[in-house]
Order: sequence, then C-alpha cells, then structure tokens
Amino acid sequence: MTDAPEGGQRLSFDDLAARLAAILERHGCSPKVARLIGGNCAAAERDGAHSHGLFRMKGYVATLKAGSWVDGKAEPVVEDAGPAFVRVDAMNGFTVPALAAARELAMEKVRENGVAVLAIRNSHHLGALSLDVEPFAEEGLVALSFINSMKSVAPFGGHSAVFGTNPIAFASPRAGGLPLVFDMATSVMAHGDVQLAAREGRTLPEGVGVDRDGRATTDPAAIVDGGALLPFGGHKGAALALMVEILCAALVGGKLSAEVDLSQSGGATTPHTGQSFILIDPDRGRGTLPGFASRVETLLQLVAEAGQERLPGDRRHAARETSLREGIFVPAATLKLLGELAA
Repeated sequence: MTDAPEGGQRLSFDDLAARLAAILERHGCSPKVARLIGGNCAAAERDGAHSHGLFRMKGYVATLKAGSWVDGKAEPVVEDAGPAFVRVDAMNGFTVPALAAARELAMEKVRENGVAVLAIRNSHHLGALSLDVEPFAEEGLVALSFINSMKSVAPFGGHSAVFGTNPIAFASPRAGGLPLVFDMATSVMAHGDVQLAAREGRTLPEGVGVDRDGRATTDPAAIVDGGALLPFGGHKGAALALMVEILCAALVGGKLSAEVDLSQSGGATTPHTGQSFILIDPDRGRGTLPGFASRVETLLQLVAEAGQERLPGDRRHAARETSLREGIFVPAATLKLLGELAA
C-alpha cells in the first residue's frame, strides 16, 4: 500500500481483491465465491469502471444481509443442453461463479462446433459486463453477452420503467494489441453512474431520464427515486433493450426486468435475472480466407485514419496499465467504508 496525493491510498490488485474477498466472506459468501466476486470488483476498479467497482461493495453486503434474496454459497448446476448449448442454474447465487463453472464446457463446445450459446438463469449480477467477455477474446473467440436487470428504463415514448439498463458487451481479438472490448447500456446512462451522480450531488444533462410523474428531469435523485432512465437513440435503443429482455429473460428462463421487485428484498440491490452469451470461433473453417484478427486490425486502422482518436476500451486499458504500474487508487472515504464493512 502506498500513499496517494489525493488523500487516499494506492493498493495492489491482489491486495485490494483479497480485502474485498474477506469482506464478502465475512458477510456470507463461500471462500470460492468471495474470491471470484472480490477479484471481479477489484478488476472493475483497476480498469476505471468505478460505477461497477468499489462503489458496488456496499450493495453486495446489503444484498448478502437481506435474508434469502441471494445465496452467497450457491453451487451452480451446469446443464449440457445441446451440441452447442450450455444452460446454467446459478441456484440463486451470483453470475460470476456461475460463468466460471460453465466456462470449461462452453469452451469445449465452441472449439468443437465453432459456436456456442451459454444461458445463465436464477442469477445475480452487479459487475462490469466487459470483464465477462474479454477473457474469451483473449482465447481468440468473438464473444457477445447480454444481461437484463431491475426495471429502470422507460420504453420509447413511455413514462415509466419497463426495461433494465440491459447492457450489451462485445469482445473480439485483434492483430495489433489487446482485444477490442466494449460494454454499453442500452439506456442513455448506466444506472450506476446515475446513482454516483446522486450521491455526489451532480446535475445530469438533459435527456437522461424522467421523474416518477414522467416529467423530464436533470436531477439524478428524481430518476433513482421512482423515475426512469431513457433509452439511448430513442426507438433504436429501446429496440435493443427489448432484444436483451428476450435474449435474457425469455431465453434463459428467468425474470423480466419488470418482474424484479427489490421492494420485497429486505434492502438487497442485486437484480435476480439472467445472462446470455454467444461465443464464436472465427478461425473455424476459415481455410484460405484472410486472417480474422488481421481483418479486424485493418478496420480499426481505417477508423483511426478517419479521425476517431480513441477506440472502445482504450480508456479502460490505459486505466488498467496505470493501476498495475502505480497501484489502484482508493479514496480515503472509500477506505473508511471498506473498513466499516470489514468490521
């Protein structure tokens, strides 16, 4: 641990992940689940995805303390559903350990068939979706993932929430660097960023959301307190949010975002929904076709030459490099909170 000029401290990734795991285990996770969730949360903070990093720890603890809302010791059940299809029952546990349990079988199927679908149900997720797909791209695969959550986004032209923020993540190998990865909500802004803005007393830009009466507002607290976010791009973002609901709730056999009732959760914050993946081996049957990763690199070079200064994921990779070199900066107030959660 080293001091940081902003009044906090810099911790190594391993140190931070271990601290988070200890907190999660203290509040009801098995050692294995605590290690996976703690590592995932530390990785988000390392990559600068603060709305899915340490900010989420208070919610994890509140969820674990909320009786039977989530099982921190759940053992996922992996089901071989078809030649290229894997289903997982997370058994009311977290998605990260369910994904870890299914990874080996999913990789076997995609290597054998060139494609695989993974459907996780009965699960809870608070992390950054980019962290779920990037490891597959590091193995040379193209990966897409979709997840729904509790209702917080109004449909196009609507005045109340029906969809979750319903993010979509994509990862692809490339020839000239780290995988291309993006993770985007289908809402104008991620719900975690709105919560951060409310906590910090910041005003939001116009067009982000509506209050509980369906009126446009720039007050993040009004959006969080019974209001709703808006889909990005109007009807286009709303259509993508609808697609995610189908690929998650309908496909996996889980809840629609509108069916997640946190008011009955006893203070929990995790949505009890599902997540789906589509995995593709781009080299399968490629023969004499041009190399996939090199074609991706050619495209990215054209994008750069056209004037786009930063590719999706560049800022996250830069934050990761800084964190690994200098340590992950943790503000003093957050260190105090972690100490309270540990105690």
